[in-house]
Amino acid sequence: MGTTYTIHPVVMGTKVFDKSMMTYQYGQGETYTIPIFTWIIKGGDKNILVDTGEMNPIQSEEREAAINGKIHTFEQGLALHGLLPSDIDIVIHTHLHMDHCENDYKCENARFFVHEKELEAVHNPHPLDYRYLEDYIEDVEENGQVIPLTSDTEIIEGIRVVHTPVHTRGGLTVFIDTPKGRAAITGFCIIDENYDPPPEIRGMEMDLIPPGTHVDVYSAYDIMARIRTEADILIPLHEPKFAATDCIGA
Repeated sequence: MGTTYTIHPVVMGTKVFDKSMMTYQYGQGETYTIPIFTWIIKGGDKNILVDTGEMNPIQSEEREAAINGKIHTFEQGLALHGLLPSDIDIVIHTHLHMDHCENDYKCENARFFVHEKELEAVHNPHPLDYRYLEDYIEDVEENGQVIPLTSDTEIIEGIRVVHTPVHTRGGLTVFIDTPKGRAAITGFCIIDENYDPPPEIRGMEMDLIPPGTHVDVYSAYDIMARIRTEADILIPLHEPKFAATDCIGA
């Protein structure tokens, strides 16, 4: 193995909604709070982020208690690791729903890797997909910072993105070589329970749960199953336990 990295989750916001938004046809009526992360990737000579989180997160005791972790602004979260927004060299986007890209404009020196289908969607979203808002990426597009991807791509040695149209048409799962194996930050919005369903789901001969928001539920299931076989460490994009985790992969 060549260059390896460690992954550092930093909470940049939260959402409170019905749990079935994460777990398709399961958990209806259960209020659930998810953390929204920026993932800081350390190990090479570049400062790398996966997603940039919310611009103005709600920083309340109630929200922090719900996820068992501290909620930061973008600047606060980067400062924990000795970084400024201007220090960021690379941002990899799992997708362009607004809570994953609201701080893009602050990273004035970064290159942004995004699947072309996400760029199409953010500029011409379907009425069902209200989570896209092009305002958040217009600055970096106008500055020529965005690099559209059309296929699976190695971003730099040890970091590769794979097109996974599960949650959105242009979702990218980020595979990262770590000292403990190949980690995958999922390109789709799920929690641990999606990959580790309860007995009542397994009793229906399903060994995973697709996300509540998806492109096609059948292909979502199959893509998720494939990603599980390709990763040594699975990192569901909104899993609350990572709100209290300093480092993954070390």
